[in-house]
Amino acid sequence: MTDATQGRIRPKDRDAIIQSLRAGVVPRVGQQHIQVGRVEEVKALVRDVERIAEGGSGIRFVIGEYGSGKTFFLNLIRSIALEKRLVTVHADLNPDRRIHATDGKARNLYAELMRNLATRAKPEGGALPSVVERFVSSALTDARTRGIQPEAVIREKLAALSELVGGYDFAEVIAAYWRGHDTGNEALKADAVRWLRGEFSTRTDAKRALGVRSIIDDSDVYDQLKLLARFVRLAGYDGLLVCLDELVNLYKLANTKARASNYEQILRILNDCLQGSAEGLGFLLGGTPEFLTDTRKGLYSYEALQSRLAQNAFAVGGLVDYSSPVLRLANLTPEDLYVLLTKLRHVFSAGEGGARLLPDEGLQGFMSHCSERIGEAYFRTPRSTVTAFINLLSVLEQNPTADWKELLGGISLAVETNPDLAPLTESDSETQPVAATRAPSRQKETADDELASFKL
Repeated sequence: MTDATQGRIRPKDRDAIIQSLRAGVVPRVGQQHIQVGRVEEVKALVRDVERIAEGGSGIRFVIGEYGSGKTFFLNLIRSIALEKRLVTVHADLNPDRRIHATDGKARNLYAELMRNLATRAKPEGGALPSVVERFVSSALTDARTRGIQPEAVIREKLAALSELVGGYDFAEVIAAYWRGHDTGNEALKADAVRWLRGEFSTRTDAKRALGVRSIIDDSDVYDQLKLLARFVRLAGYDGLLVCLDELVNLYKLANTKARASNYEQILRILNDCLQGSAEGLGFLLGGTPEFLTDTRKGLYSYEALQSRLAQNAFAVGGLVDYSSPVLRLANLTPEDLYVLLTKLRHVFSAGEGGARLLPDEGLQGFMSHCSERIGEAYFRTPRSTVTAFINLLSVLEQNPTADWKELLGGISLAVETNPDLAPLTESDSETQPVAATRAPSRQKETADDELASFKL
């Protein structure tokens, strides 16, 4: 069998892909070189992207086992969205970044999303100033065409935002950016971008710098994303795609009230997207099966979400439904993994005769070795398998006299285990700090609902 991918690969892309895979993380570029399988899932998400580009909305929960390729799949769809002229933002949830909070954690998530805002011209992120600048430039072009003042055109375009929550102040910040652009005031432009990134911590500072009385806070995150989706369309893009990974961190929260608040916010987003209330806005949420189906701590513990995300009762016996909000990633087959290893060999050699490092016989021998060591998990959750294969190629490249048959016996593999199922060890109180004289009964309300051990 010949290499599944033809053509040379740029050294920069080759190194980025190999280094990422060797570390067990998803490469930020070059996903098209190593994508295999899951054709129907990709087609379903491409249809979602096209609907968002037409002014619609969408939401998908991408569910897969730990190490099965969820993050890679999300990055692949994000790269497709960029090619379709969408703006994308992405972030991983962690103990300091949540969808809902009262102590700054939701604003931390928003700030991370804005840092990672990407366009086709800037796929690595940091594109927020470019989007604002593009809006201003298009307004200037429109003003020259119509023979009117640019500020009048900008106010006219931004009037569409006033109907949304927080839209007036959002429009004022964009207008302030225009004033900075018009007068050469770089500090004013920088302050406007800071506000849009959620970096102002007090309303006093925002009032002094921009003349607005509000800042982006924990309670405003989703409303600001809706405003941003509308704004990027005014700037000439087709919509906004929000990618949130590692939602299992919500499942790990020990505090019941904290989990319920986050799930309630997810329900709000789900309702808006399914009802078409959000314009040009889509969400991709990645999580594990436990995060979805656990009736004690997962999404199914929230009754309204369980009813909306329940599996199609008719999709049984091998039948599938790719239109459901929940997209369960199909496992890779051994054939898919063989093609993947072939592509990895091609990438490793930068497209120049990868078979000289490891022949096709070696691919089959490597797969047989993995199957003997960890069973079918080697292709169902292929992270450790891919890492071991890259390590094997690295040794063969640097030691031309080495025999791959002898090296296979020294490869150690283990079944992927999910460390995310362990509960968080941090304090998960969602209440603001209060006076030390708070009543004991009030303190008990924020306590953990889990069982506690005690000794007499």
